[in-house]
Amino acid sequence: MSKIDDQTQVELEAAAFRRLVQHLREHADVQNIDMMNLAGFCRNCLANWYKDAAEEKEISLSKDDARAIIYGMPFDEWKSRYQTEATDAQKQAFAAKNHDH
Repeated sequence: MSKIDDQTQVELEAAAFRRLVQHLREHADVQNIDMMNLAGFCRNCLANWYKDAAEEKEISLSKDDARAIIYGMPFDEWKSRYQTEATDAQKQAFAAKNHDH
């Protein structure tokens, strides 16, 4: 593998992140609880990580603003449009993984 300079690496990582966010916006049918159960993270985690990164750069970003960046709309709007009630099986799988969310 050829050496990638730091700036190019940042640009590639940013492009991959944007593609992930776009993919999640296009697949709103995928519920956050399913993502948590399968991958251990969800859209809210991404928003939290985004907010943390902003804070590391001393940029003030609210939780709601970070979620809007990830969801492409206010979180409450996304929930009303796309979020479904978790099934008992989803809830049990979530509880069994001991997530701290």
